[in-house]
Amino acid sequence: MTTTATEIPGTGEVRRHELAGFLRSRRERITPEQVGLPRGSRRRTPGLRREEVAQLSAVGVTWYTWLEQARDIQVSPQVLDSLARALLLDPSERTHLFALAGAVDPAPGSACTGIAPAVHEMLTRLEPFPACVQNSRYDILAYNRTYGRLLCDLDAVAPEDRNCMLLGYLDEDWRASVVDLPAANRVMAAKFRASMAEHLAEPAWKALLGRLEAASPEFREIWARHEVVGPSNRTKIFRNSRVGLLRLDHTDLWLGPSAGPRLVTYVPSDEESRQALERLLATALAGT
Repeated sequence: MTTTATEIPGTGEVRRHELAGFLRSRRERITPEQVGLPRGSRRRTPGLRREEVAQLSAVGVTWYTWLEQARDIQVSPQVLDSLARALLLDPSERTHLFALAGAVDPAPGSACTGIAPAVHEMLTRLEPFPACVQNSRYDILAYNRTYGRLLCDLDAVAPEDRNCMLLGYLDEDWRASVVDLPAANRVMAAKFRASMAEHLAEPAWKALLGRLEAASPEFREIWARHEVVGPSNRTKIFRNSRVGLLRLDHTDLWLGPSAGPRLVTYVPSDEESRQALERLLATALAGT
C-alpha cells in the first residue's frame, strides 16, 4: 500500500505502544452489528477482528496488524482518518489518535461521531420523544429535534461543549431546566467517576475533569466526596421554558459494550407530558 507518509517518530517507542493499545481497545469495543457486519457463529474475538477493521478502513491487513503490534512503520493522515471512521471514534478520540501518531489531522473539528445513519434515522423516528446518543464521558454525539430543545437550545451550543457534565454545571439554561439540580448533578458526577476508572490516563477525560474543576466550585465540592454509582433508569422532571413541566421516564440502551455509546431516551410518564412533548417538537419544526 502506498501512502503519503507522516512518520511516527523513531524515538517514540512509548508513543507507538500507546497507539497500538488505543487502536486495539477501540477495535474490541465495537460489535459487528454496529458497522453492518454479520456476527457469525464462531466469533471468539471481542469486538471486531483486525481484518474487519482493515476492510472497513481500506488498508492492508498486514499493515494494520503491524500498527497494532507497535512496529516502527509509516502512517499517513489520510489512513488515520479512515481508521478513525472505521473505529467510530468521537472527536476527542480522533484528536487523541492523531496525537499518538504524531500526525496533523487533515479535517480538524470534523464530525467524526461514529454514529451510523441507521441510528440517526432511529433518533428521528422516536420523535416527539427526546432521544440522544452519548458516550461514557457524557459527550452528546447525536440527538433528535425534541432533545435539542429539552434542556436548552442545543443547536446553539458549540459542538465541543455538548457534554452533559459541562452543561449541567456551567450552562444556565440547562441548569434552570432541571427541577432537582443538586441531586441530578451529584448522581451524574458519581456516574462519571465510576466510568472514568477505566480511562484515568486518557487525555480527553483528564481535560474534561480539569475544565470542570477549574470552572465550577459546585463540581469541586461534589467531586471531593468520591461518590460512585452505576447506571440507572428513573423518572426525571424538567421545567422546559417553552412548554412547562415534563415528567419523563429515562432509559439507557447500550449500542455496544457498556463502556461505549448508549442511546438515551425519555418517554412521557403522564398524558400531560406527552402532549407537552408534541408541542415541543412543533416549536422545533417551526424554528421558534
